[in-house]
Amino acid sequence: MGILGYLLIAAIIGLLVYFIAIYNNLVALKHNVAKAWSNIDVLLKQRHDELPKLVEVCKQYMKYEQDTLEKVMQARAAVQKAQQAGDMKQLGEAEGMLRMGLGNLFALAEAYPELKANENFQHLQNRISSLENAIADRREFYNESVNRLNIRIEQFPDLIIARWFNFRPAELLEFDEEEKRDVDVKALFS
Repeated sequence: MGILGYLLIAAIIGLLVYFIAIYNNLVALKHNVAKAWSNIDVLLKQRHDELPKLVEVCKQYMKYEQDTLEKVMQARAAVQKAQQAGDMKQLGEAEGMLRMGLGNLFALAEAYPELKANENFQHLQNRISSLENAIADRREFYNESVNRLNIRIEQFPDLIIARWFNFRPAELLEFDEEEKRDVDVKALFS
């Protein structure tokens, strides 16, 4: 075998190593998306466990606000259903309803001084607020991981490997515009 044969073998080995590196990078990106989602899932479950406690504390004081409390619990159930289905679009919508319901609940609590002064309510409100902040941070990390994966599986030559090994784009976790707006406290009391 001559020098041309060795060069051909070296080129084939080089291409093989290159494609293996691409495959490994795609696998790492796919697992980063899964890990990012798992981090969100843990926080959603923690918040899911705290909400009934919060509603129960509020029920003792907010006898005339049952509609608000029921909306929070319905939104909680919708989040859980979307979570179990793995439907990011539905989860984003349900999260929007839940966050809006919690905003309304916390705003209504302002009209109940005994509730606001309740140590359990304060603890749960702070706990849920910190979970909300953590979820927002994790959502940002998740969406960045999804974006990286989606870009790589569309770029050449990565798209060749992605198609051969059936890598699929992941879905961003987006919340409704309505959820992003501030709660209208005046409307709650009119």
